[in-house]
Amino acid sequence: MNRRQFICGAAGSSVLALSGCTTATRTDLPVEEATPNPKLATIRAMYGPMPGERFPLPAIDINKVPTKFWRRQVNFTSPYPVGTVIVNTKTYFLHLIQEGGKAMRYGVGLGRQGFEWSGEGVIQWKQAWPKWTPPDEMIARQPELAKWSASNGGMPPGLDNPLGARALYIFQNGEDTLYRIHGSPEYWTIGKSVSSGCVRMINQDVVDLYGRVTNGARLIVV
Repeated sequence: MNRRQFICGAAGSSVLALSGCTTATRTDLPVEEATPNPKLATIRAMYGPMPGERFPLPAIDINKVPTKFWRRQVNFTSPYPVGTVIVNTKTYFLHLIQEGGKAMRYGVGLGRQGFEWSGEGVIQWKQAWPKWTPPDEMIARQPELAKWSASNGGMPPGLDNPLGARALYIFQNGEDTLYRIHGSPEYWTIGKSVSSGCVRMINQDVVDLYGRVTNGARLIVV
């Protein structure tokens, strides 16, 4: 199987076109109940500066992130076990299932047309302040990225690194899919389809998620 394929085949022009993976009529999908919006002071603190990081993270401008994409704990009914990560490509939400019918919900950015995918996998491993190595097919599209190729050692970690403060590496059948859940300095793109198939998060959010997810966690993308 080609490494850029994920379970059912190469990504198509529609997220749910992979009918072998998901359908619009599934009845086992989680159901979220309405919860109050978090207090603004709490949100400002949540997305404030993180000076203790290896590369100190600046505060983000929460006015550039729609309210619905602010991190919060929600009521969440799901058939999946605690610790499962669920990404909904329709709502641009990532849920981490918790005990007691709860989940931690984060806003995410997703792949642009032609780079979407869905299916199941595992978070094989995770890394703080990762190095970024663009795959060969990306370099073919953007030759200016050749300086960060594997043969050149990749792009070192830092505030401008496309993988941000944390990366969670997605595997399927023991093989690296080349897709990641990762932080991004471009937090204003949350809720949009702009990436090359990866799931991008606000850096403060991916730091929080990183501390909650265990290696080997089940990942479901619908």
